[in-house]
Amino acid sequence: MSQVTSRKEKRRYAPRMPIAERREALLDAALTVLVRDGYDKVTVDAIAREAGVTRPVVYDAYGGLEPLLHALLDRSQQRALDSVLQLMPTEPPADVDQWIREGSAGLIDAIEASPEVWRPILGLTRDAPEMVRSRIEATKDLIHSYIVDVVQSTQPSRSTMDADVMAHLIIATGEHFGRLVLDSPEVYTKERLLASLSDLLGALRPRAT
Repeated sequence: MSQVTSRKEKRRYAPRMPIAERREALLDAALTVLVRDGYDKVTVDAIAREAGVTRPVVYDAYGGLEPLLHALLDRSQQRALDSVLQLMPTEPPADVDQWIREGSAGLIDAIEASPEVWRPILGLTRDAPEMVRSRIEATKDLIHSYIVDVVQSTQPSRSTMDADVMAHLIIATGEHFGRLVLDSPEVYTKERLLASLSDLLGALRPRAT
């Protein structure tokens, strides 16, 4: 066998697929590398290896690492935001405490369903660059504004509630619950977390005079 033939046999060729599918597959590969190894290990070489393609395939699809990472951020941000917005009521809830419990349950379900999406968002991946941290903060600010609107719309149920501070507390609680569920699911079950949340909300409810 000639040396030229040997090189051709060893060369890997990516299966042909539509460019949109190729881009999605590369984003999936990049997310796998990111969650497993941290941001500083996300390189064109690492993505190509994970996707089972060559470097030129990555460059043909995205032009380089930075555009690919921006696309990954866009996709992750949109998926997380869509999950959260599905929990926002279309009408003012009759009971804000019940809405907080149901929203927390829905968030835990979303995190358990797509842990690879939520790990970077919840700060559970190493060496996140400023670009990523800024995106996460911008998303949290948007979610905060939605929660403020919901809390204000149900103000009669908690006449002394500070909607702005309450929104921060809800976000912080959701983030921490998410980290617990991802890091120690066997210890911090959904049922345990929601039971404690119900106890806390009950303790915070104003007493009848």
